Amino acid sequence: MPRPVARHVLPDVLQPGLALVFCGTAAGKRSAAERAYYAHPGNLFWRALHQARLTPRLLAPAEFPLLPQFGIGLTDLAKRHSGNDDELPPGAFDVAALRAKIEHHAPNVIAFTSKNAGRAALGRAVSYGLQDERIGAARAFVLPSPSGQARGHWDIGPWCALGELVAALRR
Repeated sequence: MPRPVARHVLPDVLQPGLALVFCGTAAGKRSAAERAYYAHPGNLFWRALHQARLTPRLLAPAEFPLLPQFGIGLTDLAKRHSGNDDELPPGAFDVAALRAKIEHHAPNVIAFTSKNAGRAALGRAVSYGLQDERIGAARAFVLPSPSGQARGHWDIGPWCALGELVAALRR
């Protein structure tokens, strides 16, 4: 059962000038317990970041506060709930708050770490890769979920394409 809390389950890692912000749906149970993004050992997020050349080394989940030094930020659609998407209460996703944060901080790219997150934020069915619309100035990109529960849909290809896009935008 998801656990509603008065404060954010995980803090946003946002600031002006970021090249890229990742947005998931909600912290998983393990991430909430460890107070670290993508903390479950079966989650491929940290390996994918490194493999896509977005970080110079493989980071541990507890090192998430270091991401801004690599031009990367983190947030979620459901900041006050944790658990699997199918366990979240109706209305858990705060798309208006996400849009306001992205418009305020103005990263170059916002990357959704699942089709479910991209669909919720963009209000339509999505495919992997760069999307036509933007959120504020940020280009929208949809990635296969790194969650171990979504392993059947895993493909590192879109993650590497995101890495190439971010590298090109930095040049």
